[in-house]
Amino acid sequence: MKLVVAITGASGIELGEKFVQYLPKEVEVHIITSKNALTVNHFENKNITLHKNSNIAASIASGSFQVDATAIIPCSMNTLAKISCGIADNLVTRVASVALKEQKKLLLAPRELPFSAIALENMEKLAKLNVIIAPPVLGYYSDSSSLEEMEHFLIGKWYDVLNIEHNLYERWK
Repeated sequence: MKLVVAITGASGIELGEKFVQYLPKEVEVHIITSKNALTVNHFENKNITLHKNSNIAASIASGSFQVDATAIIPCSMNTLAKISCGIADNLVTRVASVALKEQKKLLLAPRELPFSAIALENMEKLAKLNVIIAPPVLGYYSDSSSLEEMEHFLIGKWYDVLNIEHNLYERWK
């Protein structure tokens, strides 16, 4: 599986980092960080390629590269708005645009609370295009007793919708 993971904004980047950290080794991962996100360079997974957000000509910017899925975790409201309006002015938004045109899985994890009416309108517009809108919402039914267990639950739910095998949380029986 080829997976693009974009980390945008500055708040919540730890979730994006952990999302990548827990991925199975056989997943080919391409990472983009926005200008406001910290550079992610400490992963042990050797199947990772880092891309500069300014490199609009990167391999992952083309549908012919055949990315299976894209996850933007966290997704800033600026990135969400650009994707919703079809603006592809950097590598993150270009990859999202390619995912939409190629009808590939695109997961956005908006990170701000509360959501404004404009943000909700943008999310609705994208959801109607089959974009997976999956903010990091606490699942109290997960029976998590620590922040780490809650993070495992959130990341596991994101993996579920992207069809990535995992054992990050105990499934309902």
